[in-house]
Amino acid sequence: MAAVLNRIALVTGAGSAEGIGFACAKALAAAGAQVALTSTTKRIFERLETLGEGHAAFTADLTIVEDVSDLISAVKAKFGSIDIVVNNAGMVQQGINFKSSRIEEITDEEWQRHLALNVTTAFNVTRAVLPLMQKRRYGRIVNVASVTGPLVTNPKAAGYSSAKAAMTGLTRVTAIENASRNITCNAVLPGWIETASSSNEEILAGKATPSKRPGTASEVAAACLFLASEEASYVNGAMLVVDGANSIVEFKGAGDAWY
Repeated sequence: MAAVLNRIALVTGAGSAEGIGFACAKALAAAGAQVALTSTTKRIFERLETLGEGHAAFTADLTIVEDVSDLISAVKAKFGSIDIVVNNAGMVQQGINFKSSRIEEITDEEWQRHLALNVTTAFNVTRAVLPLMQKRRYGRIVNVASVTGPLVTNPKAAGYSSAKAAMTGLTRVTAIENASRNITCNAVLPGWIETASSSNEEILAGKATPSKRPGTASEVAAACLFLASEEASYVNGAMLVVDGANSIVEFKGAGDAWY
């Protein structure tokens, strides 16, 4: 497999050592890509130390258009191009309390914040990087969405669910508009994945899946790596679910007798 050898990859939301973003960065680097990491805080430079030489790290708030423009310019100046983007930023922002409410109780600020973090970040980066990919007639964009929104949901998740569902729409439109230029855009939809930010309830939910465990960040990263590869050239506009078969369960409740 040619995979991602010598490709330049930008991975957003890679600040957490145990998160999906950094797992993607490690997988890409191990496969031979040069990786640019970004997060909102300086902890991204700690991740860079782990990744080693030949890579780079940048801080940016991807909800701010000017920050995104500066980021893309900096990555281009460092590496000369951007071949792969993994839009992983979202969910939460370090140091900011994040509220989730029932629909009738959601404030305008809460609603806008969910959308900004969970879909506008991906839109801003995609919009900024596409001209570079179009000029070179090559690109792989991988959006890390969620099963929450496109397939399932939970109470008090209107903002997050709406944003992640919107990300799948963004994925499809990007795929259609750029397919003739050898640019693909696909989404990975993780289910219950155990990371440093997982709550006890989320771990319990993972153990209740047919797989009897939550997934790992590296398992999500493996899916992202495939979609970022040259071999995935005819996979475009797809939604790849990584949830241990949880979203297809018909019989709800104690499933030991069934699965």
